[in-house]
Amino acid sequence: MHEELADFAVDYSTRKGADYAEARAEYNEGESFSMKNGILHAAGFEREDGIGIRIIIGGAMQFISTNELSKKVLKGMIDKALRAGRNSAKIASKINMSDVPVERQKYEVEQKVKSNEVDSRGKMGELFEIEDELKESKLNIAARFLSLSDEIVHKCFVNSEGSRISSLIPHVDFHSLITVVEGGQTAQRTIQLSETGGWEIVKGWNLPAKLLEEAKALSNNLKYGKPAPKGKVDVVAAPEVVGIAMHESVGHPYEADRILGREAAQAGESFMTPDMVGRRIAKEFVDVVDEPAVPGSAGYFLFDDEGVRARRKYLIKKGVINELLHNRETAFSLNTKSNGSARAMNYACEPIVRMSNTFLLPGELSEEEIIEDIKFGVYMKSFMEWNIDDKRVNERYVGSEAYLIEKGEITNPVKRPVIETTTFDFFSSIAAVGDKVGYYAGTCGKGEPSQGVPVWMGGPVVKLAGVRLG
Repeated sequence: MHEELADFAVDYSTRKGADYAEARAEYNEGESFSMKNGILHAAGFEREDGIGIRIIIGGAMQFISTNELSKKVLKGMIDKALRAGRNSAKIASKINMSDVPVERQKYEVEQKVKSNEVDSRGKMGELFEIEDELKESKLNIAARFLSLSDEIVHKCFVNSEGSRISSLIPHVDFHSLITVVEGGQTAQRTIQLSETGGWEIVKGWNLPAKLLEEAKALSNNLKYGKPAPKGKVDVVAAPEVVGIAMHESVGHPYEADRILGREAAQAGESFMTPDMVGRRIAKEFVDVVDEPAVPGSAGYFLFDDEGVRARRKYLIKKGVINELLHNRETAFSLNTKSNGSARAMNYACEPIVRMSNTFLLPGELSEEEIIEDIKFGVYMKSFMEWNIDDKRVNERYVGSEAYLIEKGEITNPVKRPVIETTTFDFFSSIAAVGDKVGYYAGTCGKGEPSQGVPVWMGGPVVKLAGVRLG
């Protein structure tokens, strides 16, 4: 883990005049396998080893990283960064960071079956099992891409304030894209699964059965799907659809760096302004949180990449905009405290404000009770496409697996229902919230150069009253 080099980097930086220094040493290893149409496409062992360092001198921040792990290399890079920082401090606005407690912790995610002890043939075998199941189904699945990977991330964070955080977090990930043909029509479905833990997670996914179920749903929709109704109707959005809405129309616009304009040229802007905290946006039974410490989640961590203890953030609480996602810099700028939302893709990237696991909290009604209350509407179980504008206001969700609701019952499949709405109308239309949360994995992109980090998104089923279907 080269923890001694992290200590050296922080000590050397402060001895040479840095007002603040931090170092993040990482060692990651794992395997990945992919298959196209039944043929093994790629297989490889991945290893990444390096250190990232941030320094503040005279109010100017410098970030450096390297995989050449020697004190001689670090000295040269730090000296150069300090010189650049001193020069920048003469003309740049000063950067400050909010105060946080000193933390000294070590934690590890348990693996019941360690991924690095599973034979590579066994890992590849999971993909062949999926392929066999799809072939035996006799469905016309014209194209199949399958990918399975695992990774163990060792990380040590130290800073000049005295914090030291060590962690070991294993991940397993699955991606697929299938194309089903029926009656001269085609439909595609992308599936992503990601959790923290050992190889036991892959067995729990039951991938052959899951992919077959998805393929059957696509085929059924192509065969029997009717045109979706147009105009304003009641829509029951299932957890996958709710999840992407929470991620895109709550998580991203609540990132404080975006609100301050620091992501405008890269990841976009936000409709949010700091003075909107405290404004009602939905009914009182609507609560949206970002919570890193969900066990097994893709976005799991107990301390962020600035050494700040993770906690649940209530972005919307009882229908009211409650707080933003902050790192230490944005928290200082807006006169508050960091809530542990700084993440970096790896050692070579600077930590920026990011989501972890963003979801709508459950309500009190069952899915059946919500559906029974609807005379005519649409049940949207999954989506095939989403769009949202630069400020995260105008949004569009195209359904994949969807059905009509008639007199309180789910009936015929419908093709490509399209929710066209705004963030404000979406939240004001939430009329009922289900009692069970479902989570879906994603890779959240942000920054320049782009950083992709694992996240979960989700929620229970919700009733959207009188939304416009395009």
